[in-house]
Amino acid sequence: MSDLIIILIISFFAATISGVAGFGGALLLLPLLTSLVGIKAAIPIITIAQIFGNASRVWFSRSELKWKPIVFFLLAAIPLTIIGSYLFTGMDGKKIKIGIGFFLILMVIYRSFKIQKSQFGNAALMIGGGLTGFLSGIAGSAGPLGAAFFLNLNLAATAYIASEAFTALAMHLVKTIIYNKYALIGLTELYYGLFIGFAMIFGSFTGKKIIEKLNREKFILLVKILLLLSGLQMIIAEII
Repeated sequence: MSDLIIILIISFFAATISGVAGFGGALLLLPLLTSLVGIKAAIPIITIAQIFGNASRVWFSRSELKWKPIVFFLLAAIPLTIIGSYLFTGMDGKKIKIGIGFFLILMVIYRSFKIQKSQFGNAALMIGGGLTGFLSGIAGSAGPLGAAFFLNLNLAATAYIASEAFTALAMHLVKTIIYNKYALIGLTELYYGLFIGFAMIFGSFTGKKIIEKLNREKFILLVKILLLLSGLQMIIAEII
């Protein structure tokens, strides 16, 4: 019972962070779940839970969805999520996170010191979608990577959160189908996934209320700080 209470609390805070920054929930939950059920079960559990978390973020800001970047991102993200998910069934993709970590740090530096007013075009969104989908399928989650590409669209905070969440939701649904096909989702994974998912709905709502009170400059700064911390966490966790 104590484990469930801890999971419930961390899931709420994880979803709140994701609701504010557009990512971060999986990074917070993965170490805890891995210690409880192992990495092979933790990835499907987080995938199920993130369906609820992302779906609630989409719903709470549904009027702010930006369909053009969503479509271009998913054009590459969906097929490469499928490929990555098939590869996950036969390999451990944890070491790939070091590369994601370095990329996130470079993205923060790139945005902060070189092209503050530059925006990504459709081709860059497709590249970002392909990378995010493939790495999400292999490593379980690549939310910060997708968020880094959407951040450079210079969208309003709620539009950024909702649009990025929609793409993540689509990828998690694809992964769930493939994981289930290969019997990676059993009663344990379903139980934990649903339990965490419901907690994430409340966290997503809390996150939306927080970003509604932040001005754009503070919001961008917060997301960049969290991207930087996420990148460092991925690198350090793998090296140690």
